[in-house]
Amino acid sequence: MALTDVPDLTRLRRIRQAAIGDGAFRVITWASMALVLLVLGGVIVVLVQGAAPALKLFGFDFLITAKWNPVTDQYGALVPLVGTLVTSAVALAIGVPCSFAVAFFLTELCPYRLRAPLSIAIELLAAIPSIIYGIWGLFVAAPLFQSHVEPALADWLGPLPIIGALFSGPQIGIGILLAGLILALMILPFITAVMRDVFESVPTVLRESAYGLGATRWEVVWKVVLPYCRTGVVGAIMLGLGRALGETMAVTFVIGNSHRLPTSLFDPATTISAALANEFTEAVSDTYTSALVALGLVLFLLTFVVLAVGRRLLLRAERAKSGGR
Repeated sequence: MALTDVPDLTRLRRIRQAAIGDGAFRVITWASMALVLLVLGGVIVVLVQGAAPALKLFGFDFLITAKWNPVTDQYGALVPLVGTLVTSAVALAIGVPCSFAVAFFLTELCPYRLRAPLSIAIELLAAIPSIIYGIWGLFVAAPLFQSHVEPALADWLGPLPIIGALFSGPQIGIGILLAGLILALMILPFITAVMRDVFESVPTVLRESAYGLGATRWEVVWKVVLPYCRTGVVGAIMLGLGRALGETMAVTFVIGNSHRLPTSLFDPATTISAALANEFTEAVSDTYTSALVALGLVLFLLTFVVLAVGRRLLLRAERAKSGGR
């Protein structure tokens, strides 16, 4: 064998090793994807099988019935479904503006030396267990709401013609409004972290150009930063919404756990996850258990729809950003 053939053998050996490595990597990635799909399919199958008796018994009325009576085995998902949607909406109404304000402060107004400590402090809120939020809400926030916040809201907003009904009724502290506030505190670090990162990803030349034209800081953020990174902002909001929909323990502590259709933000109610946490161990009949599993299936489908809508909005924003291409 000629000496000139040695590099060719080495090159062939490297090509062969690379091919083996690529093949192994491909197998691992396909296996990982198949495992995720298998687990997801298993969850769907279990939920459908468990919910089938209740869905066959109640049909579509299960989604539009507010009655929940384990004694007579009459169940409807309307009250937990409404509670889940309303508390999540309240959480977004409070959490998104606050998250935007915090991200705006950290990227535009905060002194450079304080950005890292404040960012870490905000992100540490995500590390607090949800049960701690629930305990704080029950023993600290609920008495304050009962004695100060709810009476003030009833006095200020109660007389208004349209939204006044939302701030009326018994002022007992716990209820939808407090649950929405707790959820807002829980989703704030997630939304803030994503918004801060996408705000910082805006090229400096765009900011400096806007400032050079005489724009204020608010105008720079509203007319330059937000249009540039709206995809990331929508993703942050969808992340927070997904977190709010599935929260269990914190909401269980402060929402009141009442299976009555609420008419005010002060009213106690329940959510799907809270109902599952409270009643699954007490289900003594097959219909009761199946109804609770059906609630889990409804929550699963609701979360899937929210994520699908969020993905659709992201794709539309990306398409608009690229000029329709």
